[in-house]
Amino acid sequence: MEGVSYEIHISYGCEGGKPRSHICAPNTTTAVLSDLKPGMEYNFNLTAVLPNGSCSKTSSTCIHTKPSAPARVSATDVKSSSVRLCWERPVSMEGVSYEIHITYGCEGEEPRSHICALNTTTAALSDLKPGMEYNFNITAVLSNGSCSKTSSTCIHTRTNLDELVSELGLEHHLKNKLTLSKVLEIDGETLTDESIMSVKSLPWCFLRKLMMVNVTARSVSCNTEEDTASQDLDRLLDTLDNPQGLNPLDLITAVFLCSDCFLQQEMVLKMSMCQFSVPLLLPKCDAQQCMLMLWAMRDVVKKYKPHSLKDPSGFVEESIVLADLPVLSFVRLGNSSLSKSHILNQVISNHQQCHDTFVHRNMECGDTPRRISNGLVEISWYLPSGKTTDVFSEPLAITNLRGDLSDFETQYAFLCSTSAAIFVFCDNFKFQREFLDSQHPKAQLILISNSGSKSFNENDFRRCVSELHQKNILIKAPRMNDAVFIKKLRLVINGILKGNVRKMRVEQMSEVAHQFGIQVDEDCSYCQSGKKKADEITGRITDVPSFKEKELSLQGTAWKELAKLEKEECRMKNAGKKNIDVYRKELSDQKEKFRAQQRAHNISESMSRFISAMSGSKEERKYFLKWMKINLDNLSRKSLSLLRAEYKEQCQKSSENKARIAELDRKISSCSLGMEHFMREIGQLYESACSLPKDPTSKIQLLPRLCAELLQEGFPLELVDGDVSNIPLQWVTEVLTELHHLTEYKYKIRVVTVLGVQSSGKSTLLNTMFGVQFAVSSGRCTRGAFMVLIGVKEDFKRQLGCDYIMVIDTEGLKSPELAQLDESYEHDNELATLVVGLSDITVINIAMENCTEMKDILQIVVHAFLRMKEVGRKPCCQFVHQNVPDISAHDSNMRDRKLLLEQLNEMTRAAAKMEKKGKNNKFTDVMEYDPERNNWYIPALWHGNPPMAPVNAGYSDSVNLFKMSVIEIFESKSGKGSPHTFGEFPKWTKSLWDAVKYENFIFSFRNSLVAEAYTQLCTEFNKWEWDFRKNMYSWLMQAETKVSNFGTMAAEARSSFDTSNLLSSLKDEASTELAKGEKLILDNLNEFYKRPEGHVNLVEKYKEDFISTAKSIRRETEYSVKSKLGVATGIRKGMIKLEIIKKNHAATMEQKVLELVEKCRKSKDLSDERLNYEFGMMWKQTVAELPYSGMEKRDIVQDIFQQLRANLEREGSSVQEMLSKVVNLSECGKEPLKVKNTVRRTLELEFKKFRNKIFRHEQQADAQEMVDDIIKCSRQFVDEKVKKRTDYHTTYMIDLFCMVDKILYKHSNLETTAEFQANLKIHICGYAAQEFQKMHLNFINANDPHHCLEQFKDQYCTDFKDLFHKRDQCQKKANEFTINCLAPAVEKYITKSLGPDLVDEVLKGNKAINFSTLSSFQFSVLKQLLEDNNFENFVKYIRNYKAFVQDWIFDQMVQQFSDGTSLRNIEIMHLKAMVKRIKEAISKAKKKASEVAGRGKEDQNIQQFIQDICSDLQELVIPKDHLRAVLALNNSKPEDFSQCLMVCVDEMEQSFTIEFQKSGDVRAKLTSLPFKPENELFNRVFGCGEQCPFCKSPCEAGGVKHTEHFASIHRPQGLGRYRWLVSDILVSDICSSLVASETTFKSPETKWEIHPYKDYQSIYPDWRIQPDTSIQASDYWKYVFSRFNEQFAKEYDAEPADIPPHWRDITQKQAMKSLEESFHFKTSGD
Repeated sequence: MEGVSYEIHISYGCEGGKPRSHICAPNTTTAVLSDLKPGMEYNFNLTAVLPNGSCSKTSSTCIHTKPSAPARVSATDVKSSSVRLCWERPVSMEGVSYEIHITYGCEGEEPRSHICALNTTTAALSDLKPGMEYNFNITAVLSNGSCSKTSSTCIHTRTNLDELVSELGLEHHLKNKLTLSKVLEIDGETLTDESIMSVKSLPWCFLRKLMMVNVTARSVSCNTEEDTASQDLDRLLDTLDNPQGLNPLDLITAVFLCSDCFLQQEMVLKMSMCQFSVPLLLPKCDAQQCMLMLWAMRDVVKKYKPHSLKDPSGFVEESIVLADLPVLSFVRLGNSSLSKSHILNQVISNHQQCHDTFVHRNMECGDTPRRISNGLVEISWYLPSGKTTDVFSEPLAITNLRGDLSDFETQYAFLCSTSAAIFVFCDNFKFQREFLDSQHPKAQLILISNSGSKSFNENDFRRCVSELHQKNILIKAPRMNDAVFIKKLRLVINGILKGNVRKMRVEQMSEVAHQFGIQVDEDCSYCQSGKKKADEITGRITDVPSFKEKELSLQGTAWKELAKLEKEECRMKNAGKKNIDVYRKELSDQKEKFRAQQRAHNISESMSRFISAMSGSKEERKYFLKWMKINLDNLSRKSLSLLRAEYKEQCQKSSENKARIAELDRKISSCSLGMEHFMREIGQLYESACSLPKDPTSKIQLLPRLCAELLQEGFPLELVDGDVSNIPLQWVTEVLTELHHLTEYKYKIRVVTVLGVQSSGKSTLLNTMFGVQFAVSSGRCTRGAFMVLIGVKEDFKRQLGCDYIMVIDTEGLKSPELAQLDESYEHDNELATLVVGLSDITVINIAMENCTEMKDILQIVVHAFLRMKEVGRKPCCQFVHQNVPDISAHDSNMRDRKLLLEQLNEMTRAAAKMEKKGKNNKFTDVMEYDPERNNWYIPALWHGNPPMAPVNAGYSDSVNLFKMSVIEIFESKSGKGSPHTFGEFPKWTKSLWDAVKYENFIFSFRNSLVAEAYTQLCTEFNKWEWDFRKNMYSWLMQAETKVSNFGTMAAEARSSFDTSNLLSSLKDEASTELAKGEKLILDNLNEFYKRPEGHVNLVEKYKEDFISTAKSIRRETEYSVKSKLGVATGIRKGMIKLEIIKKNHAATMEQKVLELVEKCRKSKDLSDERLNYEFGMMWKQTVAELPYSGMEKRDIVQDIFQQLRANLEREGSSVQEMLSKVVNLSECGKEPLKVKNTVRRTLELEFKKFRNKIFRHEQQADAQEMVDDIIKCSRQFVDEKVKKRTDYHTTYMIDLFCMVDKILYKHSNLETTAEFQANLKIHICGYAAQEFQKMHLNFINANDPHHCLEQFKDQYCTDFKDLFHKRDQCQKKANEFTINCLAPAVEKYITKSLGPDLVDEVLKGNKAINFSTLSSFQFSVLKQLLEDNNFENFVKYIRNYKAFVQDWIFDQMVQQFSDGTSLRNIEIMHLKAMVKRIKEAISKAKKKASEVAGRGKEDQNIQQFIQDICSDLQELVIPKDHLRAVLALNNSKPEDFSQCLMVCVDEMEQSFTIEFQKSGDVRAKLTSLPFKPENELFNRVFGCGEQCPFCKSPCEAGGVKHTEHFASIHRPQGLGRYRWLVSDILVSDICSSLVASETTFKSPETKWEIHPYKDYQSIYPDWRIQPDTSIQASDYWKYVFSRFNEQFAKEYDAEPADIPPHWRDITQKQAMKSLEESFHFKTSGD
């Protein structure tokens, strides 16, 4: 068809699609069709079409389109040997069937392929190698073989290690290693003992168990809840073929790889105790590398007894890495049907028990395929005990290579170079020989095979043996049992050991390791640097005693003597007859001498190096300290083993050879050298440097922080120096203070301590419980006390209520070395008291084999707990009975628990008697104790006989249960008690230790925390008490106003309600208010003791005192209130009769005036003179006609005399004779009363002369002061009553006698005679009779009806003239009502309200703290006295404390209210409030009047209007006479009157305001107040008024009903007028020093018998004098006494005191500092 034009028409389609067509360009031969679907079969029909439409035949073809490629290929769930690939479906291939072909491979292996199921989008590939990079090519392939383009991705498989640690949740710790402190943290898991439900819990459970040396630690596996019996058959069979779980070796390897070197070291130690094999070569898994774990094994110390030892009683104790031992290695070549590890376990176990030292296939999960532990070389040891039961007579090391040695040539080569023999387990010898021959081992080669194995071929075996020239062969025949085979293997091993066997230390293996390119864990630069620095120090030690003397010189003789001097300062046992303060100065000088000796030593070379190494990086410091410990322990073991053996032998034989035992103890002490000695030297360096006035060098100042960091990291810190039984307090305080800073001042701690007999397993118990590292070996028992910190996990802190648990380990009580000393019991008591006082939980550890000594231990413990109860601490006590084997111990020991409680009760009674606290009859009186919950029975530590015995699983489990109980106790304490902060703990420690150093602990305890808690309690209680008193005063003020208004016009509607009913009603109301107030105080007190903060538990013993005080306050207030109500109603009853008379007189006079007005109006144009005349005539006539029956005058003098007779009626005839001589009582009391002689006439004759001298100087002066005080108080009482201008009431004298008798009883020690007391009362009654008689007459005259009527004559006259002239009275009457009625009432109201507000103002002002507590007040007064430095003030303070305090408080108030505007502001505040009330009352009355007018009634009269106002103002007492005058002849209109009254009230307000704003006499204003604010403040801070029986210091105890008196600071006794009998010289001794000394005293209370000061409480049981023997004790009063010695002597008519010379050196600044320390105060600016 050349030349013919045509078109090609193409039609095409696929199955399921619509047919389509395409027309090509004319005469073309190709066409591109692009709208096809991939992977489909298309039919194409082509037809040629001419322009005329003629068509050719159709040509057809069938074509498959290629598939589209899979998109977005990705990998998920990438593991070590598998991966899951994911991709998106090929685009536009819906409905098309295709396969996905995957080809993949990695470097070094042939590519592999995988065909997926049709149309899938995922594929799981599981035949990959770990840690390799794989390329994956993915292609879609149709059924006809058509392929898509390839999609590719590249994936790295995870290493086995990465995969496993990820499953275990440890992936983060491959780089950031786990630390020991992290593992030991207390968390919520501690309280659970549940099965493991997730793989991620496995490592933590393993570590937790391992730290508690639990032999089941390796047997940890996940427990699924799925029941095997309910599984379907396929899944069950699949489980059998693919064992689930994790091989214990993989878990151990993973944990080791994720741990830092120090945790690895601790893990190896614990594993060794459990008799587990430990890693020797730790594989790095996929990297085909391994590490020699030399450092990890450094802590393992073994004690054993080889049969070759010449000394039959000797033993070997050494670090296992330093032991020269033959090494026997066990390896596997190819497959072996024998379990190498299982056989090893049997070989090294004795006949009685087989222990799984090596993990084997028959253990739990032991058959699970190993994933990362192949290549691991473990090591264990067989150590003989010297007995016939030993398997091997000599020690040996056994190593075990995991996996096929052909895969681990490096490890095999290492073992060949280090072993004495290699045992190869192999069954198939066909191709394996070359591996055995390749290393040319130096060791013997022993082939072990099982001829019963399917892979065993005898010919191959013969050929191999022949080629290797091997003679050492051991074959297990098919019929040979394990016992026979093991016996043969042991014979082979014994044969090797008997020859010239090659030995090697683990330490030497590091050189071999380096030859084979094996890393050593000690290669770390920090480790090498730390080792080098430690070696430089320990390398200098050739002889321990001489090294200590030269290099650690500060803790030598000087430190021991200092410790002795500190105790002697407290006990003063050797003072003899010396002046106490002089002796104390001598002791201080001696201390300074020894400190100077210490300072004379420069820092030694060793200590300089030690401090320098300590100051390095934290990582290097850790290694350095560990190397130091390792080196020192190695040295100690060498030098002490023989001494210890002999010492033990001597103690066991008998205690007769005390000299030899003491000598051995000294040698052991001098040859002991540990880290504690270096740390102790640092402490002494710091303390000696700080004893100088100038600051220590920066290098020294850095030491506490370094040690604080160590403590925070878990390093034990010595609390009590075991060699001298003393605490370096300044050092310990600074370390803990630095720790307080490091923990940002907020971290809190709970404390666990342990007490028990020496060598009873205390340290081991704590190590097992908390995983800590208290020393339990190295040939040394714990001496002193050590503390270590355990962190609490962040999410558990709130639940536990603390951030750290402090664990304190102590030396054993009843130790043999101390038992030889006279002071051993005292030492044990001191230690027990200290640790019990420091602890929240005290563990009493009782080893059952030491039951004979248990009673002594319990007695010591009971003393300690009794003392703690007295100071407010109630630690929980847990008894741990060790070495109790029976599983039913708790039930079977019920009788023993009952016996223990009986013993504890018996000892509590004995201890209480000794401590003079007889109320405690049972142990449960001292503390909460439940025999069922507080006793724990723990089996023996070892399961079998050491050295091959593992730790008993029962021991670990029991200790774990005990630990859970301890944590639960802390949890239950959370929110109740106040845990210490690191800042508070040293204060508490110091107070405890200071108190312990005194022999009488309970009365020697002083602590700033207790002081703070007590101050807080007193402050709060004073606030509650003042609120109660203020509320009751407010109520009483209202009640008295109610009484005053009773019977007036305002209350006329209740005329039937007489005063008796009113009094009864008010008393009922008062009782209700009082009960409500008392309940509020008691509720507040209970709430205070429930507070979780503030250490309120420390003041628990004062609770009853404050409850008694609250009840006492209520009783006193009730008596006072009801007495005042009785007086008020009694006087009001008489006044009502008078007022009725006055009212009638006024009515009569008003009527007469009105009549006169009418009469005069009839006569017009009368002048004022005429009106005055007429009014005068009418007045005279009316007054003459009125009846007058006023109040009857009483003979008050006679009444009082009769009351005096009644008061003294029980006294003897001499008193009655004195009364009969009183002619006129009012003439008595005018002359001053001087004390002459009050001595009892019953004294024995021989004492009279002596007694008169004492009396002249002391008793007579005291009696005169008492008399002056009583007379002053009595006159104040009388004057207060007279100022009220009321009538006399008989209760006044009852109250006065009561007050006098109370003061006399308080001074009963003066032994005043009945005649003296009668004379005093006559004197007092004389003055009272005069004044009360005047008061009564004045009241009669003031309320005489005639006098009252005459008083208003001029007013009546004015009103009369106004009425006559019809003048408007509104303005005048409003003025009169305001000026004469409202103004006095308002002024009286403000005056009565002012007192409580002034008290509030003082209590919230700048000087509020001065009045917060008695101690605060004392501090303020003494501080001002010192600042003023005025002798007269000191004398007044000492001789008349009460008067001084009253004047001081009043002067303080005058100063405060004179300087500021607070007084006028309070007055104006009350004025404005009352003016507002008055205006409201006027408005109400006006509204009522308007309503009356609005109802069309007559206008309300003005009298009713005014009465309505008065009725509304019930809080005011409006003068009734003036009110009647205002009402009389008043014809004002209410509305006009109210307007005028409003203006007058405003004017009254302005007038008062102007008056208040004047700077008037504040002193006079305060004196005039009915409520005396100064008296309230005085009562608040004066307390009980008791004074120290020796020095007269005032008591500072809070609450007036306290049972114990105390003072913060005592004085030289000469200030209290005490003098020496013969010389008349004032005494300079201070009682706070004397009570700690051996000196004596005598007094009237001792019947002038000599009595020791230490036992002063048997004479003065209510007083607690805090012993204070420091040289700075009472520096305040020493300064005062030395400065004014001459003046005091002159004042007291005595000779000046012999002042110790050093007193004169005390400055005013030092005196102030002493004052601050005594009261725990700091003045501003310090």
